[in-house]
Amino acid sequence: MDTSRLLDDVRTLRGQGQSPKQIARALGVAPSVVAPLIRAIAAETRSDGELGEVMGCWINSGWSFGLTVDPASGWTDETAEEDITTGGLVSVVVARKHGWDKLSICGYLVDVYCLGVKNAYGPELGDERDLRKLREESFASYETGYVPAPVELARHVIFGAVDYASGLGFEPHPDFAEAVAHLGEWDGGSAITFGKDGKPFYVPGPYDNPRAVIKTLEKTVGPPPNFDYVLTGPEETNG
Repeated sequence: MDTSRLLDDVRTLRGQGQSPKQIARALGVAPSVVAPLIRAIAAETRSDGELGEVMGCWINSGWSFGLTVDPASGWTDETAEEDITTGGLVSVVVARKHGWDKLSICGYLVDVYCLGVKNAYGPELGDERDLRKLREESFASYETGYVPAPVELARHVIFGAVDYASGLGFEPHPDFAEAVAHLGEWDGGSAITFGKDGKPFYVPGPYDNPRAVIKTLEKTVGPPPNFDYVLTGPEETNG
């Protein structure tokens, strides 16, 4: 199939809210063929600036536990003082208006203590019911739930965590390339100090290579106690 025609078809199906796997199935091509085209379409959105109005932004309550937030920002977190066991994982959902009757929704999973963006999804097109479903799924693992947040806070959390992780030797999840435009422009310089109490703290996830992560941290910041980590449980924290 001609590349330009394939791009047009992907753009049309993406505009109808179909997922990358659904698009690949509909066009009879491999998902690996569709993925770069979706990224190219996302890049078009970034370059022409045609982002829909922000209809809502949410973040898990307790997002700032272990972080330092500039008081001048005015951002508060009612459960920040509670010892919430999230391992530094913060979830964010952003919904923008798409056309006259749709919402474009993106979600982000961010390790604010070490690795930066660990996962991202969207943009997915849907309605208010779809938004509620995606939002509940995104925050299901947080005991204290979620709260509305200004999109500027989302930018400072997500882009700031990406910058912090980059300095430690880690890049964001590949799917972030498709969802990054949804956040809007970033001027740089976060009002948040990342790492747990200002120091890298690594808690392995199910898809991580812990040895590789620890080796990278030793290379970029030096051995413990320059960073802390947990292997399988609190009893195995170093230091």
